[in-house]
Amino acid sequence: MFLIPENLPIELTPFTFLLGNWSGTGIVSYPVGSGPAIEIEFSQDMSFTPHPNGRLEYSSEARDQAGRLITQERGYWMLSRPGNQADAGPGLIPGNGEPSISVREDLELWRNADKGFDIEALIIHPSGISELYFGHIKGARVDIATDAVMRSPNAKEYSAGKRMFGLVDSALLWAWDMAALGSPLKSHASARLVRNDK
Repeated sequence: MFLIPENLPIELTPFTFLLGNWSGTGIVSYPVGSGPAIEIEFSQDMSFTPHPNGRLEYSSEARDQAGRLITQERGYWMLSRPGNQADAGPGLIPGNGEPSISVREDLELWRNADKGFDIEALIIHPSGISELYFGHIKGARVDIATDAVMRSPNAKEYSAGKRMFGLVDSALLWAWDMAALGSPLKSHASARLVRNDK
């Protein structure tokens, strides 16, 4: 059971189990070229912060065993629904009108055939890669896969990703498959994180 914060935007209710700060460790095992797979352990800090506009801000940092930064990720997660007049944008154009989800009963209209919710996630990397994920959230599990990947001409080759997040015995477990560096979609990294909210 998850406690829903009083001021949480209604459309973020399905994401309740993710909210807060998480820390833990994980492993990377991924082939690079024709050589042996890269295998390392890492530590990770991850956070999910709700915003009044119905978006969930995502942040992650991973470090190697010596404490050196491996990578960072930033992004926004949200229900997959058409934008309406109440939504701000594009640019600095403010929203105007009634939101499509204003009471908890409205949220039920967005359930999919599997009794979960369709979601979107935008994730950017400082290495020049941006990912657009689509997927679903049901109970305490998220499954998302890339619909589009944009790369700077200077970024390393990366063409697809698939991620799973799930809450098991109060720990957040995640796994990330990727297609990169000439390899097809395959297991890349996984971790176990525990809530560390102060």
